[in-house]
Amino acid sequence: MAGMDEMARSLGQAMGRTDEYQALRRVMGAMGDDRELVTLRNELEGLEGQIEALLRAGKEPEGELAQAYETAVSTLQANPTYQRLVSAQSNFDKVVARVNNTIAEGIREGGESRIILSS
Repeated sequence: MAGMDEMARSLGQAMGRTDEYQALRRVMGAMGDDRELVTLRNELEGLEGQIEALLRAGKEPEGELAQAYETAVSTLQANPTYQRLVSAQSNFDKVVARVNNTIAEGIREGGESRIILSS
């Protein structure tokens, strides 16, 4: 099992060095510097808290609260830093999907192999 842990750590390190992950890290770091984005995120968290409290009480959010939430979401989605984050996350997700598919192929091949490895 220690051999697999070492291979997994090595794979994680390799994934951390990909251009896609580095781009994601840069955008995530830049998010704190975008004052508009920080303000929007705080506003959305407050609105989500209000909506969640209403729903837990069995009430529907009223029109004004729902409209404020929709407006905040639309503004967030139009923010350039947020758009870069979504793009960078999507690109890294594709890397992860390719890795997962390759691992799944390896598992299938290993399961069909007659050679049994001890753990």
